[in-house]
Amino acid sequence: MILKTRTWMLAFLTVLLLSVTASWMLLTEKTTDTVANLYLDGVCIESIDLSTVSAAYSFSVEGVYGRNLITVDPGRICVSDADCPDKSCVHQGWIGNGVTPIVCLPNKLVIQIEETAEQSLDIDSVTK
Repeated sequence: MILKTRTWMLAFLTVLLLSVTASWMLLTEKTTDTVANLYLDGVCIESIDLSTVSAAYSFSVEGVYGRNLITVDPGRICVSDADCPDKSCVHQGWIGNGVTPIVCLPNKLVIQIEETAEQSLDIDSVTK
């Protein structure tokens, strides 16, 4: 009976240790070369390599509904002001990874963080 309990405890601790190690490796892995691509009405109008930005700067993008003020910091980007009525793109805040893009539907603006070409060599599929 004691042998079974020790075996199960050892198996549980091994799985727990592997899970913690895998989680730590996934969460601490940082992509150093990320590019912020700005799409206006589906067309890429600007690509900014966030890993090379050394000082903060801002610029404007004219959309269908009005103007979006884009602010770039080292490693992150945001829409700091917009002419759209709900300003959900402004309220989204800073992004620095490819998890969630910034979208301004009235101005048809999308800011998506993507990996550079050297990092995305393992292509799953290509569609048209």
